[in-house]
Amino acid sequence: MKKEDKGRIIDELTEQLKQYPHVYLTDIEALNADKTSKLRKECFKKEVKLVMVKNTLLKKAMENVEETDYSELYSVLKGNTAIMFANVANAPARLIKDFTKDAKKGEEAKPKLKGAYVQEGFYTANDLETLATIKSREELIGDVIGLLQSPMKNVVSALQSNGGQKIHGLLKTLEERN
Repeated sequence: MKKEDKGRIIDELTEQLKQYPHVYLTDIEALNADKTSKLRKECFKKEVKLVMVKNTLLKKAMENVEETDYSELYSVLKGNTAIMFANVANAPARLIKDFTKDAKKGEEAKPKLKGAYVQEGFYTANDLETLATIKSREELIGDVIGLLQSPMKNVVSALQSNGGQKIHGLLKTLEERN
């Protein structure tokens, strides 16, 4: 590979590392063409960008990113590496988990998580289950809205039911006392 090609690839990887807040390093070695095609389709559906990289070029790109210190991931840059970029923290982890659940017993499941940088923290291959259960920003907002609406829904339903008449009677009695 020519030096200018390497420089261009490093620049592209550096920009992608800056653009995406969540980065997963995976091993997809030994996936046949059919499984690789299925994985790429699933990544496209889940808005996960899958890129095969050379470890040395990825390391140089990671060193170029000033905002984040990726040095904790350098140790997993061995063998074949595919990088998954995502805007949703748990999307690549769920994709890996779903894709590997059909692996036959005794067969090594691929893709295999090597390491990840998610929500400003570093994770190892052993943390796949944790990463898959992380709630996305949208899910957390939905939970908060649900919690905020719950007391209001209880009051409205109490007023609409027969209990609403009891509450009205109670308020009328309290008003008459004053």
